[in-house]
Amino acid sequence: MHAPGTTASRLAAARNIPASAAVVLGTLGLFTSFAVVGGLLGAAGLVTGTVALRACGRTGTGRGRALVGLLLSLAAIAVSVLAAAFIAWYANHTQECYRPDGIHQYVECVRRNLSGH
Repeated sequence: MHAPGTTASRLAAARNIPASAAVVLGTLGLFTSFAVVGGLLGAAGLVTGTVALRACGRTGTGRGRALVGLLLSLAAIAVSVLAAAFIAWYANHTQECYRPDGIHQYVECVRRNLSGH
């Protein structure tokens, strides 16, 4: 192993750029997964993390970052799927409320439909 902060250690860490990219994509995916966009970023992070794990075998660096990127990406995909399911459920239960009559009527309609009355 190289001493931290040396040129050799920085070069070794830079050899597995996909591992860092997987962490960034997974993190961005998780933060945007409530808007469902995070699932796409999570999928990209999953692919990048897999590439990074393969690169770990060649370079010997970045395994931890690659695993963190994979886990964050999987979480982003899972949260995006749950968010999409909730949005579909909500839209299905409140579809008759989508009239431009005003916000008060919309809120009352949603309340009535979600409470089962």
